[in-house]
Formats: sequence, structure tokens, C-alpha cells
Amino acid sequence: MQKPIIEELKPLFLPESIAIIGASNTDGKWGNMMVTRPVQSGYRGRIYPINPKEKTIYGLKAYPSIGDVPDAVDLAIFTIPAEMVPSAMEACVKKGVRAGVIISAGFAETGPKGEKLQNETARIARNGGIRFIGPNCMGFWSSTIRLNTAFQFMPKPGGISFVSQSGTMGGYLLETANNKGYGFNSFLSVGNQADLSMADYVEYLGEDPMTKVIVLYIEGLKNAGRFMENAAKVIRKKPIIVYKAGRTESGSRATMSHTASIAGSDTVFEAACRQVGIIRTYDVIHAFDLAEALSKQPLPGGNRVAIVSGGGGHCVVSTDACGVLGLEVPELDKKTSEKIHKLLLPHAPFPKNPIDMAADPRLDTVTKILSILAEDPHIDIIMATAPFFRDITEPKIIRKLLDTVVALSEIPHQFGKPLLAMTHRSRMQGIFFEIMKNKGIPFYEFPEEAARAAYGLFRYSEIRKRFASSPEAS
Repeated sequence: MQKPIIEELKPLFLPESIAIIGASNTDGKWGNMMVTRPVQSGYRGRIYPINPKEKTIYGLKAYPSIGDVPDAVDLAIFTIPAEMVPSAMEACVKKGVRAGVIISAGFAETGPKGEKLQNETARIARNGGIRFIGPNCMGFWSSTIRLNTAFQFMPKPGGISFVSQSGTMGGYLLETANNKGYGFNSFLSVGNQADLSMADYVEYLGEDPMTKVIVLYIEGLKNAGRFMENAAKVIRKKPIIVYKAGRTESGSRATMSHTASIAGSDTVFEAACRQVGIIRTYDVIHAFDLAEALSKQPLPGGNRVAIVSGGGGHCVVSTDACGVLGLEVPELDKKTSEKIHKLLLPHAPFPKNPIDMAADPRLDTVTKILSILAEDPHIDIIMATAPFFRDITEPKIIRKLLDTVVALSEIPHQFGKPLLAMTHRSRMQGIFFEIMKNKGIPFYEFPEEAARAAYGLFRYSEIRKRFASSPEAS
């Protein structure tokens, strides 16, 4: 009987030991980075460099072959030339290795000769019970065990798991999202998908309790039917967001030489996504704006947004950003408006939505306003600028600001409505920011980003409602 996917891929995602085949002392080589990155990221498992010419690599004892390693090895990472990979895979089978990551390029993406080599490697692994990522990839990052083979930096922890067919593009996107403050549980650069495919990764991450949202960069699908079938099951539990490359004829041709993928009809892919509930974005970084909110905030009951800002211009831009995405910014009812009006400064405009606080410096005003909005049954989502002040040394003000950010952070949990914060990039630092981030408040620099996040929350809420009302759910 086949093991559940969460158990079958445990040696890959949660290895207790790794071996680097082709480990090197030369800076800049993949064989060097696959040793140094796990050590520097704090991976607590055993690391075995494999190189017949070296005694030690990065201070670790090196072994001539994987067969010479005295202990069990869960995961083998291949950094040797492509033509050497099949024999190395056979050695791993004999050793009892259960998972692999083939960094090496020179396989199906290069043509028929490379495709033959790839098929031989996959056959050996399949017969020997080894599941592997790649070939032609950049490895992966797992925050659970602090195992990093993909980056020179440490991603911020969070609930987003990102699977990318492109290693370089995937790394660029994750670093960009990481710099925006978004948090990741895992990253996988999957390359040619000679063994494990997008369908497998979606199935595994759907069962992974640490993954709250799945983001995919796709160039072409292998076994598209199984992918869509798995995605349809997972989406009932957690959202899947996709950016699909190769939408044009020229882009489709480029994917074949990149990861040996056939892009297929974009029209068919679009229709399939809508049918199963995959949320598709058309700008590569937009997927993460949605994912950050979906990984942290409750789902809204509808698409009605309340906007609170310190200035009129920000209110106008935020309202436009919501309107473009089909989100409503409804005028508040008289009772709610009057409650808020009593809290504002005399020179502030009468609050109708959006609400212009007119640069109100009082720390607790925004909390009171947001609580009133959260109680309003005609409001589903709240977008608000955050009341951050840096370089404060007065203890009483620090205490009050601390109380304010804690109270703000509790609003989504207290009222079951999402709260999306907006502030300058320069203010996304310090203890008050970290408190709100740790309590699950997503932050955005621009109104368009926050509006996209609101749209993503609403869109997935509607998808969940659709499934709940379908005959299969009853």
C-alpha cells in the first residue's frame, strides 16, 4: 500500500541527515554552496560532504563516496556533472537513501541526449524507491528544520509555501517578497520535474500544517489532469495562487528550452483554474500580496471595504485601488458615521468612507475607529494606516503606543474581520511593528498592494462558499 504523501516525502522535507555529492571547498561552486548554506542556516541534522579528493570541506569530514558514510542518509543533493548522476543515483539506492535534490543541469532542457540521461536517472530512482526534486534546479528552503540550499540569506518565517519551476526567477521573487516583509514556510525550485511534479508538491503542501497558502510559479504542467484534481481537493482547505508563464507564443517556446516544459493552451489553463478555484495573478509579485494576507487574516463575509487614513490623498488613492478590483467602498450609515465623527478632530472631514483622520496624533483614536467599523455589519474588510512613531523615549507614550498596537492586533480575532495595515517602508521596523506582525497583521507600503490583498481574501472567501454549497460538500 502506498504511503500517504506526507510520510512519503518526509525524508525530502524533513531529513535528519543530508549528503552532498560533489561537495567542494571552492567558493562559488554549487558543491560548496550546498554545504555552506545548510551550515549557515542552522540546519541541525547531520551533513556529509562527498568528494574523493578532499579530507574535509568547510570543516566537515568528507567521504570518498556515499557508500563510505557510516550512518544512514535521508537526502542526497547532487551537484556533479549530468553524465555522472545515474551512477551516483545507483550508489544512493544501494546506500538506502530515500530522497534526492538534483541541482545538476544538462538534462531534458538541452535536447534528446539530455532527455535520455534524465529518463535513465528517473528510472534508477523509481526502481530504488527514491523521490527527488529536479534536475536543473536550485534546491529548497524549509523553515521547519532551517535547511537552506537556495539562498544567500535567511527568509522570514511565515505561512507561505512557494513552488517555482524557475530557480533564478523563483529566488528573485522570494527575495523581493521577503524584502517586503512577507513570511515563508518553504521554497522549492523544482526544475525539470523528472520525478516529483507540481501535482505532488500541491498534494504534500495541502497536508502540511505549517503551510497556510500555496504560491506556484508555473511554466508548463506535467500530468495537468492530476495537478488540477489535487488542487481542487487542497483548495477546500487552503488557497492556491498561481502565476503562469508562457502565456504568449514566444513565451511558450522559451519554456521548453528553460525547464523542458510544454506550456499548453493558456485559455484552457485559465478555464481550469476558474473551475477548480485556483486564484491566478498576472503580475509575478502580486501573488505574494494576496498570499501574505491569506496566510494571516480571517476571511471576509463580502467585498465591502472601510478605509481609514491620516490624509485625504491616501484615502482617494486607496478607494480607487479597491474600485479597480471590484471591491466596494460603501458610504457608512448615519449611526456609524456619527460615532466616528465624535472621535475626530474638529477640522477633520465628516466620515463617510473613506475616513480621513486629518493627521490625528492621538494614539488611541484609530483603535476606537477601527473597532466601530469592525462592529458594523455592512463592513467586511478594513484597510488602515498604522500609527507608528519612531525614536520615542517618553515611557508614558511608549506604554500607550504598546497598548494601541496590541488592541489593533486583536481586532481581527475579536470581530472575525480582516485588518490590512499600510505604512511607509521606513516605518516597518521596531518593536511596535514586530508586535503587530507577530500577531498576524499584514503590512503594505502602497494602497494598491493592500487592495490586492483585500481582493484575494474576498476571492478565496467566495471560492470557499462555492464549495460549501456544492453537492460534493454535503
